[in-house]
Amino acid sequence: MRAIIAGGGTGGHVIPALAIAAELKSRYGCDLLFVGTARGMEARLVPAAGYTLKLIDVGQLNRVSLMTRIKTLAGLPLSILASWRILSEFKPDVVIGVGGYASGPALIAAILRGVPTMILEANVIPGFANRKVARWVKAAAVHFEETGRWFPHFEVTGMPARRAFFEVSPRPEDAAPTLLLFGGSQGARALNRVLVESASELKVRIPGLRIMHQTGQPEFEKIAEQYRAAGVEAEVSAFIDDMPARFAEADLVVSRSGASSVAEITAAGKPTIFVPLPTAADDHQRYNAENLVKKNAALMIPEAELSRERFVAEVADLFADHKRLAEIGAAARKLAHPDAAAHIAEMAAKLAGKTS
Repeated sequence: MRAIIAGGGTGGHVIPALAIAAELKSRYGCDLLFVGTARGMEARLVPAAGYTLKLIDVGQLNRVSLMTRIKTLAGLPLSILASWRILSEFKPDVVIGVGGYASGPALIAAILRGVPTMILEANVIPGFANRKVARWVKAAAVHFEETGRWFPHFEVTGMPARRAFFEVSPRPEDAAPTLLLFGGSQGARALNRVLVESASELKVRIPGLRIMHQTGQPEFEKIAEQYRAAGVEAEVSAFIDDMPARFAEADLVVSRSGASSVAEITAAGKPTIFVPLPTAADDHQRYNAENLVKKNAALMIPEAELSRERFVAEVADLFADHKRLAEIGAAARKLAHPDAAAHIAEMAAKLAGKTS
């Protein structure tokens, strides 16, 4: 079996793609090739994982200036042609688009060549490229049932998350109350600001509160200094390498609601306050968060409403209600998909006409 995995850009695209690749290789002995761009995270992560990566040049179409969109559209035929050549050389049995810049051209080339195609769609509202090719792909693996309306053929598989997140144990009753805040690998200024502004009052309202705060590298020094100036003790990191371990130590998480974060939070069964990134493409983070809120599996504060007063009230009320924290965490865990990568790999193998 031979498969191409196309797309990338962010860790939310690349990390699940690598999990799927590992399943395809271990279960089906699959020969794999990745197609991506030089500016995406795949340029670093895919070769580091031991896979071959072919690069194509493709620009952005969504949430960009008119000039950028025109330039991208003008270059799209060349991107499709480059993908066509890669397919001609590799001769895949199936092409899997995981979203991001390179996904669209590779899927279009595969559709034109008659190669079976499938999409991994992590968000409630599909990304721009996935929406444009939805009607022509043979199958879609989606995280949310609601997403299926975009695709003629879909299965709810969930998003792959590292096994360690599923192994996070419930918090001991006598553990110190602990809050974990992170805004992705680059951090989130709005989240950083509100926690620093709220920390002193939270320490008063929640005796013994322990704060773990991933700031992102750009704001690390500034945020650490602000904590010191305020005389507030906090565990401040630019980046947390072992996030499952930090999840295990947290009673409550505050984060953005990108697809990977949602998958990891549900896998760990962690009560969470989501603050969706308001500039995310198609407002997909808000839809992701709202999906969990409707199922009583999370809370949400829109960034426009993220004041110190609102944040302190929400966090303090949750820590005062252990039963509610436990109920939210349990509801979140029910939405997890521990076999997502295996399920997606099985879908791809069926499209390729292969069995284990």
